[in-house]
Formats: sequence, structure tokens, C-alpha cells
Amino acid sequence: MPQHSPKVIVFGNEKGGTGKSTLAMHVAAALMVRGRSVATIDLDAAQGTLTRYVRNREAFARRSGYSLPMPRHTPILPAAFQDGGEAELTKVLAHAADDDIVIIDTPGHETPLSLWGHAYADTIVTPINDSLIDFDVIALVDPEKLSIVRPSHYAERVWKAKQLRARRDGGAVDWVVVRNRVGSLDARNKRLVGRLVRELSKRIGCRVVDGIGERVIYRELFLDGLTVEDLAAVSEQGRLSMSHLAARSELENLMTALGVVPPRAV
Repeated sequence: MPQHSPKVIVFGNEKGGTGKSTLAMHVAAALMVRGRSVATIDLDAAQGTLTRYVRNREAFARRSGYSLPMPRHTPILPAAFQDGGEAELTKVLAHAADDDIVIIDTPGHETPLSLWGHAYADTIVTPINDSLIDFDVIALVDPEKLSIVRPSHYAERVWKAKQLRARRDGGAVDWVVVRNRVGSLDARNKRLVGRLVRELSKRIGCRVVDGIGERVIYRELFLDGLTVEDLAAVSEQGRLSMSHLAARSELENLMTALGVVPPRAV
């Protein structure tokens, strides 16, 4: 990697359905709207959610005539390369040396290529929903005491990735667990997961931040490849609903927590 390399943000988990690809695309678009150059890499090219999101965005821009910022996108299918894609990933990262940000989406299961993607991260973003099923991926919970027994397999993978990164260039990895798609209603399960995540952060050194809420708008935007940052530009009136404004605020807060945009002035 070049000495002045871009910031690499890896969205990872060992469970699907937590919102990795949605968050990856929304962060990418929000950064591009702010004038940052972004490269995106899909290491889950077999499923290809992020790749389809980008292609949907390109198709919408063509048929609508709107000028939308586009990332330089590369899908990597491990089966297409004898080494599982490691050399291809290194090559793609080298080509992204002039970009400000590289965003990598990884599969919801363990693969050698996913591990290498994690090992190139400056920041690993792990979204989890308020579910003990999601939490089980990063830590095992005692069913009687409702306390953490030990970190689970994905936490171990992050630890291994940190070791690989340290051996390669001495760099550190910031692990951020994002509580994603959190409902607005108070619930025992929501409070329990929140407590367990805070307990885990003290044990393994990850940071815990809020992600995006459970909003229909996030699911609806996928088919057009749009994000909440694009809505004002493509809206006929140029006005956003309160829900859209709240979604933009959530995304802004997340990017501030990730250190890719400065905090808003109070």
C-alpha cells in the first residue's frame, strides 16, 4: 500500500441481514456528495448486494438524467482467482491509492478473502440488529446470568485481522460495532442487547455507536440505487419529509463517529 493511502472502511459481520451493504452504500454516497472520491469493493460478489446497488444507481442516472456521484466500483469473486482473490484485492487497493476513501463490503460468512479485506482496514464497521441472534456472532451469552461468557468467532476473526495488519505495516484497526435498525419503542431485548454490547466493548476494545433506524425508506431506495443523501436532489419539490431528515441526521452522526466527517457545529 502507498505511504499516503486512502482511509479503508470495511463493513463486516458473519451474519447476513444486518445492513452491511445498505450502510456501505449510504456512507459512500454521503461522502461523494461532500466532494470526497470513493472507491467501493464488493468481496461478497457471489451475492453482490453492493454491486447491484451501484448498478441500480447507474441505471437510475441514465434513465432519469440526474447527475449522481458514482464510486469506482470493483466486485471480486474469489472463485475467479487461484489464490482466492488476495492478489486481486491488493491490486484493486493499489489502483485506489488516489481516492480519499475505500469502502469494502464483505460476505456474511467467513472466507479467506474476507479475512484479508478485514486485515487492510483502518476501520471495521460491524452492524448488528437488536437481537441476541445477531449478538451471538460476536459474543457468547450465558442464558441464566445474561452476561458475556467470551467473545465469539467473528470477534476472533477481527482480532486475527488486527494481528495481520500490525505485522504488515504496524497499523492499528478501529473496530466499531454499530447498533443498526434499532426500533423506536423501548423493549427488554433492546435494553439487554445494549447492555451486553457496552460490556463487550470494555472487554475487547471495540467502540459502540448508533447506526440507522428501522425505516421503510432504506429498503425502497435500493431499486433505484439511491440513498437518503440523494433525495433532496431528485425530489421534484426539493423538500424532505421529517422521516427523511431524521434518516440523514442518523447517517451524519454515524459518519462523524467513524471519523470521516467533522462534528457539526453546535
